[in-house]
Amino acid sequence: MSIYDKSSLVLIPSGTKTSKVYSQKPVNGDGDFTFSRSTAATRVNADGNIEKETQNLLLQSNNFNTTWTQDANVVLTSGQSGYDGTNDAWKFDKDANQFRALRQTPTHSGVNTFSVYAKAGTLSSVNFFVPDAPAQIWFDLQTGLLGTFSSGIDANIEDVGGGWYRCSVTYNSASGSQLRIYPSSDSGGYTAVAGNIYIQDAQLEQGLVARDYIETTTAAVEGGITDNVPRLDYTDSSCPALLLEPQRTNGIAYSEYFDSYWDSDGQSNNITITHNATTSPEGLQNATKLAGNSTSNNPSTAYIGKASAVSSHPYVSSVFAKAGEYDYIILTIGSYASGFWASFNLDTGEVDTDPTASNTTASIEDYGDGWYRCMIHTTNTDGAEGVYFSPSVDGTRTTNYTNTTNGVYIFGAQVEAGSYATSYIPTYGTSVTRNADDSVVTSATDLIGQTEGTFFVDAKVTLNGRLMYLGQAGNFIETLTKSNGQVNAFVRTSATQADIYSSTTFATGDTIKLAFAYAQNDFVLYINGVQEGSDTNGVVPSNMAGIIMNNYSVAGYASSNYYNQALLFKTRLSNEELAALTTI
Repeated sequence: MSIYDKSSLVLIPSGTKTSKVYSQKPVNGDGDFTFSRSTAATRVNADGNIEKETQNLLLQSNNFNTTWTQDANVVLTSGQSGYDGTNDAWKFDKDANQFRALRQTPTHSGVNTFSVYAKAGTLSSVNFFVPDAPAQIWFDLQTGLLGTFSSGIDANIEDVGGGWYRCSVTYNSASGSQLRIYPSSDSGGYTAVAGNIYIQDAQLEQGLVARDYIETTTAAVEGGITDNVPRLDYTDSSCPALLLEPQRTNGIAYSEYFDSYWDSDGQSNNITITHNATTSPEGLQNATKLAGNSTSNNPSTAYIGKASAVSSHPYVSSVFAKAGEYDYIILTIGSYASGFWASFNLDTGEVDTDPTASNTTASIEDYGDGWYRCMIHTTNTDGAEGVYFSPSVDGTRTTNYTNTTNGVYIFGAQVEAGSYATSYIPTYGTSVTRNADDSVVTSATDLIGQTEGTFFVDAKVTLNGRLMYLGQAGNFIETLTKSNGQVNAFVRTSATQADIYSSTTFATGDTIKLAFAYAQNDFVLYINGVQEGSDTNGVVPSNMAGIIMNNYSVAGYASSNYYNQALLFKTRLSNEELAALTTI
């Protein structure tokens, strides 16, 4: 008999829907986990790209004669041949007045991208104007080129075939801004010429680029990893793991928009910033290039920085970085002049220079396609609480730049309170909190061995993190990791029945296969094929009903993350079976 045939529950993360993680066994739904998070989040998808929540914040995104306000002498005609082979496009006619527009004022703020598919008619251009940002750009619908770009962060025109272009403008606004679409006869001004263009599928979304179009009617629409959507994460494998994390806040207000002043209390010295310069770990053209603006500068004088990101310790500063003409990026935390810094080799994927402080360390993680997540972890107290990024020629802070165009690429800056970095939390104008993932089965009495049993988890270690919990308050079995790296298996009724600590210690990020078997006067812990401890005195808790794989609310403890597999058995497996099941 296969060991899987003996199991009462098999969870191999693969099937999910909003608020649900499906188990492979039993098939009647009794073993399905209820999932909640109540905020959006990110994951690494099967293509190896960071996947975010998506949205269209406009209303009636392709019904331009409804929520949209049209100026006098504007005529809209539906049923036109569109870029996508449908008849969902609109002809947008105007009279000879130079200022004739469609307008909408959606609820939004921060960094956003407004996009519309457009095609020339008797007029050759279209103008987008966001007066409250401000942002203004003309698009030439005959040549497919950008016209006059007078303000905003960036603009783009993409040929989608058949004379159609997707036109977009990116801007930063402190409050809800009105969006305007003006037909034009040239690509640089408002002209008093009557005529028409064709438009289709408008979208407004957070971020520096336009993503796949989402249709809306009377309400904004979100997609991707939205509230209560479980995260099947492919960071380490072609097979997904269930990503369960604690609540964390990215204290940086603009995680992707590195303008000349990062935000109101940030700063930029002797650095050139180019937005949307290359493809990011998101798989989109929204990474930023950093280069020195003078050959007489070096990383000690050229940087972008953000202060007062967090106020508690420990904390972790991180950024995704990729080599450009230079192979090194320097991260500094604290104050730039006297803080602690590390350099990262973006060619070899190694930490080149560690911070000098005994309570500050650096690490680097490969994200593919030349991208690395560079991290500094600290328990230091520095009044500035800053994070600073600098390109470097050779990994030092003293060698001058060779020219004013060479540099490195960055994306996704994050500062979070905690001892380790969690998944990326995008921000577009204010700090953002991702709530904890919660995955439970509340009524699993028939799946849990009540007099004897075994549970197994294949997961990544998080120090001070829960791995598995069976039972209910005061009457439970659980395994968790301690701050010293030991795994603790704990059995509790009205008194402690077993308290086993592993002889081996582990670090955050280590993968372990853990099995805990229990019966009266017979408790044993196996990890990675080795018996780590046992106890021959104690009773099994009665009426165990709940299963929890994370969501540890005790102060100082965190939720565990990256579950590859979880199994329950209603029998106490043999030691030989436990060794075989947990061997890596």
